[in-house]
Amino acid sequence: MRWDMIKSKRGRFIFWLVLLSLFCSAIVVGVAVGPIVIPFSDTVVSIGKKLGVLSQTMEATQFEVVINEVRLPRVLVALFVGSGLAVAGVAMQGLFRNPLVEPGYIGVSSGAALGAVSALFFGWTKWSHWMLPLSAFVGAMFVMVVILAVWQTSRHKSIAMLLLLGIGINSFFSAIMNVLVATSKNEQELRGIIYWLQGGLDARTWEHVQLVALPILLGILGLTWFSRELDMLLLGEEQALSSGVDIKKVRTFVLLLAAFMTGTAVAVSGIIGFVGLIIPHMFRLLLGPRHRSLFLASAFGGATFLIGADLVSRMILQPITLQVGVVSALIGAPLFIFLLLTSHKGVRS
Repeated sequence: MRWDMIKSKRGRFIFWLVLLSLFCSAIVVGVAVGPIVIPFSDTVVSIGKKLGVLSQTMEATQFEVVINEVRLPRVLVALFVGSGLAVAGVAMQGLFRNPLVEPGYIGVSSGAALGAVSALFFGWTKWSHWMLPLSAFVGAMFVMVVILAVWQTSRHKSIAMLLLLGIGINSFFSAIMNVLVATSKNEQELRGIIYWLQGGLDARTWEHVQLVALPILLGILGLTWFSRELDMLLLGEEQALSSGVDIKKVRTFVLLLAAFMTGTAVAVSGIIGFVGLIIPHMFRLLLGPRHRSLFLASAFGGATFLIGADLVSRMILQPITLQVGVVSALIGAPLFIFLLLTSHKGVRS
């Protein structure tokens, strides 16, 4: 694999400058562009006032309500979900020493999906609109606890066994979800299940931002704490042990943190694929295997990617709005194939 394409200090400075510029631009464009196009100047002023960067005494724009109550919360949810999925992907790829692994491979996404589908199927959402994200989060964490418990009690505690357990859980939960979909009582219930499984950011509010922001930020900080240990694991278990790495502890904490972030993200957005796969893979090719840089770059890159995908989902087929999970797959799958082909050429050369 062709790692560390950007080697010089100047090259890395340019990389970070471009990445941060794209990140900031994505936020502004994501808020400004929609069925009603808002001038960029008004958008920047409203965002600055909301974030406390600009004075609240500045004259309000005519679009301030649309920005603050509709578009900015949606963009911020996309920001945190994209960052969380991408950083969790970095952790999973480092832990499994495989750049083709993503958080959904260990069953977390399928657990969250089953929890959400159950909430829709059994009507728990009638009690509270928070039952859907709560059920999804509980499902994700339940799966992670079960997988870790089975893995710890098995004879073979290899990382490959953990991956196989995740694949088995994914298949089993997918079968249960198919049963629930097939036995849905009415069309509205069925549409709600399919709509959630495709992933979306419609009607996201500041409550959703508050729900997802702190767990994702804490998860990123927690995984960054294990950057050195993940770097050592890339060299092999024997090398990591000789360097004083507690492999069992590191694996457990990294898995729980990655599952926690994935469960939180999926709980507010539904199933969104490829973010945790292509973003870490792409930055690993550019920056090399050091996890401290990968975590930071993937946080900004994942946020930028998902904000862009959400913008495309809103605009490409107006007045029809596609689900962001569908757009993520339409963009992510060809990009992933391209990355695979280019990295393969790098190996052969």
